[in-house]
Amino acid sequence: MSRLFVPPTDAFSLTFQPQASDIDANGHVNNVVYLGWAQDLAIAHWEAWASEEQRAPWSWVARRHEIDYRRELLLGETAVGYTWVGELKGPRFERYVRIDGPDGEMCAQSRTDWVLIDIAAKRPARVLPWMVERFTPKG
Repeated sequence: MSRLFVPPTDAFSLTFQPQASDIDANGHVNNVVYLGWAQDLAIAHWEAWASEEQRAPWSWVARRHEIDYRRELLLGETAVGYTWVGELKGPRFERYVRIDGPDGEMCAQSRTDWVLIDIAAKRPARVLPWMVERFTPKG
């Protein structure tokens, strides 16, 4: 990845406040924390846009993560994380995450392949049409 991801207008978002434990020896948010925030965004998006009943038979697992870092995020700063889905590939959805600092500059961005799992069968399953409709950006 080298291009800057631009969130669609209807991207799901959360704010993050780095804690002292998030800061590494270099004085900024550690790279592992960004990956945790990306996962937190994905889970919150799923829980906000699909009912408990709709989610019950399904789970998601990460197949592959790519992450770019551009600007350090410091203790005391507030970050805004955005997430949206991209291309559908059978049981996989690309998920994009961009985490911006208080100045609007991108601190980190990631692209993850998430695989839909049928919990009862314990196997990957094709992403259902309602999921595509609900989670595909419109704007």
